[in-house]
Amino acid sequence: MVMVDEIAFPPQITTTKPLSLLGHGITDIEIHFLQIKFTAIGVYLEPEVVTHLQQWKGKPGKALAEDDDFFEALINAPVEKFVRVVVIKEIKGSQYGVQLESAVRDRLAADDKYEEEEEEALEKVVEFFQSKYFKKDSVITYHFPANSPSAEITFAAEGKVESKMKVENGNVVEMIKKWYLGGTRGVSSTTIASLADNLSAELSK
Repeated sequence: MVMVDEIAFPPQITTTKPLSLLGHGITDIEIHFLQIKFTAIGVYLEPEVVTHLQQWKGKPGKALAEDDDFFEALINAPVEKFVRVVVIKEIKGSQYGVQLESAVRDRLAADDKYEEEEEEALEKVVEFFQSKYFKKDSVITYHFPANSPSAEITFAAEGKVESKMKVENGNVVEMIKKWYLGGTRGVSSTTIASLADNLSAELSK
């Protein structure tokens, strides 16, 4: 098991095929010099993702972490991606939903992709989280199949999958990926640094 702030992540999971843990980190906020940790994150990818990132071979992780083109290529690589988010500090699902909503909406607006369809799709995602309470160790997962514009979100508390939903809007799905995997603008700089280091190591094999 790989420990991320006292939370165990398996080094590999199997969806339709085996995916490897290639990045992990936390989301946190500093309040009055205290670091408050909210979630631990694990990013699972098909190992062959490296075949789509060959032009960055030989670059150190530190350089990759600051290269948004690299993360754009990672997000667009036609491989399966799976993001597992484990709650460290309990919050209301509505608070998490608001964070996700504003991050996704800002990115859509910046790319001039925020139309009625996107607004509706994003509202459904926010509604999905609205009624939930994120106890410590609750798990949110985002599954992005290869070559598909859709994503599946699941929520599990106390080890039981309580609910799942499908996001069919490709633009919204892309921006959720960018929230977690989006280089210098990603929600977790520790996860981005870890992805950059691990992918740098994989590329140099």
